[in-house]
Amino acid sequence: MLQIPGQWGPAKIIGHSAAEAAASKIRLIFVDDDDDFREAASAELEDLGFAVTTYASGTALLAAIEQSISDIAADVIVLDWNMPDMTGIELVPRLRRQGIKLPIVFLTGRSTPYLESAALDHGALDFVDKARGMPILAKRVRLIFESSKRPPELAVDETLEYGKLQLKPRISRVFWNGLDVNLTLTEFNVVRLLASNAGNHVSYRAVYDCMHHVGFIAGSGEHGYRTNVRSTIKRIRNKFRVIDPTFSEIENYPSFGYRWGGPPEAKPEAK
Repeated sequence: MLQIPGQWGPAKIIGHSAAEAAASKIRLIFVDDDDDFREAASAELEDLGFAVTTYASGTALLAAIEQSISDIAADVIVLDWNMPDMTGIELVPRLRRQGIKLPIVFLTGRSTPYLESAALDHGALDFVDKARGMPILAKRVRLIFESSKRPPELAVDETLEYGKLQLKPRISRVFWNGLDVNLTLTEFNVVRLLASNAGNHVSYRAVYDCMHHVGFIAGSGEHGYRTNVRSTIKRIRNKFRVIDPTFSEIENYPSFGYRWGGPPEAKPEAK
């Protein structure tokens, strides 16, 4: 029987010695249809200290979960973006319907702001270009794993209020005038960051670190990540405006970042 304790807890089938042997390592499910790449990548990740279970397709992973015929033990799932039977984007909702709520990282050979944004919108916590290599993937997976073990910051029923805005961290939901804004987890984290610093500017870099993790690098050029931040902020604003066409709480300071309403402050130094 597949067990999924906690929101981001490890999933495993009880009673398999292979899972017990790998308990001291971060356990990855690695899904990629390229046999040579999958074999080479999994071997390198194992050399880097991970316990890796591989699947050649999304269909194969779903079959193993549904039939419980394989040792399935994982802390993080790594998905190839393009697979012939089922893309990574198509696989994610099917995993969620099976009760699999493990952190998901997309791996792709085509890194663009559009694809990265789509991955985050579909619930991924990270998006890694294959060209960056397995050591970079390994570092990002470790950061995700460590963050998943942190204790909850807030009491179960606590609600944060900022004027018309209400945040419910336990369920990662945002409400405006009592109506659910229907934000993704990433968008919720961005709004929480801005609202918790109401009246103060938050830099592009800080917003991007919130969307991923500190030190994440993507996009072209020294400030290439700003394109992705702008796209995310635009989506957030549009979702608020579906509820309230007059919504204008997220203000932009072009050379620095954004802020959530509040009284004027000294002009920030551009970064």
